[in-house]
Amino acid sequence: MDQRIIPAIWCNGTADEAARFYADVFREGSVVEQAPGLAATVSIHGFRLSLINGGDQYAPNPSLSCILNFDPLLFGGEDQARAYLDELYERLSGGGVLMELGEYPFSPRYTWVRDRFGMTWQLMLTDPAGEPRPFILPSFMFGGTNHANAEEATEAWIALFDDTRRGALRRYEEGGPMEAGTVMFTDFTLHGTWMAAMDSGTFHDFTFTPGVSMIVSCRDQEEIDRYWAGLSAVPEAERCGWCVDRWGVSWQVVPHNIAELMADVAVREKILQMGKIDLTRL
Repeated sequence: MDQRIIPAIWCNGTADEAARFYADVFREGSVVEQAPGLAATVSIHGFRLSLINGGDQYAPNPSLSCILNFDPLLFGGEDQARAYLDELYERLSGGGVLMELGEYPFSPRYTWVRDRFGMTWQLMLTDPAGEPRPFILPSFMFGGTNHANAEEATEAWIALFDDTRRGALRRYEEGGPMEAGTVMFTDFTLHGTWMAAMDSGTFHDFTFTPGVSMIVSCRDQEEIDRYWAGLSAVPEAERCGWCVDRWGVSWQVVPHNIAELMADVAVREKILQMGKIDLTRL
């Protein structure tokens, strides 16, 4: 199944270096697309991640991270899953540790780290019982100005996209760090890709930015129009296929052959002058 929604990391001139780093760090990692100096795409255990050179205006923050699901069934047993988790902890924590490696109520082995390019990763040993999940899940954390918006946002995205469903939904109870009923954890699919979300249990002074965006690969103009109408809520942020929804999440609503189009200098210049991409004008 094609991955039609791809996280994109904003890089300060380091997209090529970051692509090589991720391809080397993960056991099943490779660079699958590259426009030197502009962008690159890596495959990590079959999951695609894009890297875009955009200068120093933005940087990733923990509001949009990736969960690495160390399910023993994916790695030949618990010992092997723990060993790979510890290996990646050493290699992905070059930018700091947000939550120390250890045992938590929700996982016997978990950590949240920042790599040297600013991207944050939640490494979690999981229980193999129950419905399986893939190795990588993009994860949205709703805090600060987005306090308690996780359920509203995910419901709206599930209603908008195709091939969607909600999986787990766990709520905070009375006496917890958040109001009872807010989302402790949920996961869901958009275009068949598993993602996760939660309401932050503590206050944070950061929220979503273009530092990590979500690329939506569209088959035709009809899909571009549909997703643009359902996502774009900040007119001043509309530029060359980028838009921002009402929770501040940045989306790139682009045709499936965007890399090919951007390789043509004349076409690229036209796209850079657009808000919503109009294929009839290319």
